[in-house]
Amino acid sequence: MKIGNLTFENNIFLAPMAGVTDISFRGLCKEMGCGLVYTEMVSAKALYYGSENTQTLLRIADEEKPVAVQIFGREPDVMARICEEYLNNREDICIIDINMGCPAPKIVKNGEGSALMKEPELAYDIVRTIKKVSTKPVTVKFRKGFDEDNINAVEFAKGMEQAGADAIAVHGRTRKQMYQGKADWDIIKRVKDSVSIPVIGNGDVFSPEDAIRMKRTTNCDGIMIARGSQGNPWIFRQINNLLNGEVIQEVSDNERIEMCIRHYELAIKYDGEFKAIREMRKHASWYIKGLPRCTELKNKINTINDSEKVIEALRKYQDEL
Repeated sequence: MKIGNLTFENNIFLAPMAGVTDISFRGLCKEMGCGLVYTEMVSAKALYYGSENTQTLLRIADEEKPVAVQIFGREPDVMARICEEYLNNREDICIIDINMGCPAPKIVKNGEGSALMKEPELAYDIVRTIKKVSTKPVTVKFRKGFDEDNINAVEFAKGMEQAGADAIAVHGRTRKQMYQGKADWDIIKRVKDSVSIPVIGNGDVFSPEDAIRMKRTTNCDGIMIARGSQGNPWIFRQINNLLNGEVIQEVSDNERIEMCIRHYELAIKYDGEFKAIREMRKHASWYIKGLPRCTELKNKINTINDSEKVIEALRKYQDEL
């Protein structure tokens, strides 16, 4: 898998997800065979004004390098300046990805994220302006369209290629769909057929078999995993198993709990106990989903505010499996 002058070990990537793809989770996915990890989306304007909280999102550990950083905004000059003055100098960052697909109301209201699909000329200008100063490949992630009356992914993709984008990722849903309904893989295929730059498919890949079907259906160059990785970093290993003609390595209940504990320990290491315990509640519920008495365990974990007691509860549950 090549993007610009970069070559990746494989073409199975971790999608940027706000509140999910932090420094702790990305490292675990990389360990499990993910070809490239992306940060949570980062506000270019917040970086421009020196927000400490925003800079925290750009912490990168040795084991996950190199990392793609996803930025969002709607001011070409501000976004380009951030690339030139801050991101270009980071050796641990390999790609500048621009978010043009986020459906969150507060992002769209500001004319950012997927709202840019309604302003294609501005979107192209953002890419052109960043490309003039970036020393790293520039990629764009967007959706099928804003709503069913405005499906413009193919035209948008062509415009991105002309503006200089080195690769694009397409989520097969409209902004109006958010994360509901079924992802349209046909639109990914149509985009792939219309441009010569690499196209990464995104949407509804929850199993190794889904990944193979997406590849066959769309002929996409890469596959981006989002919700399918939540509580399941093994999905990268399993997809690679299937692509390489190997036996898929199943995950035992014991492994799930062990990974959950490791994730807790990493979160505490990077974010401190107070934040880690609260952030990990959603991750823990994903790890244990479908296991015996998982609701009981989840409810118990969600009431504990001491990390040692949380891990103790997980160990006790592990012993009872």
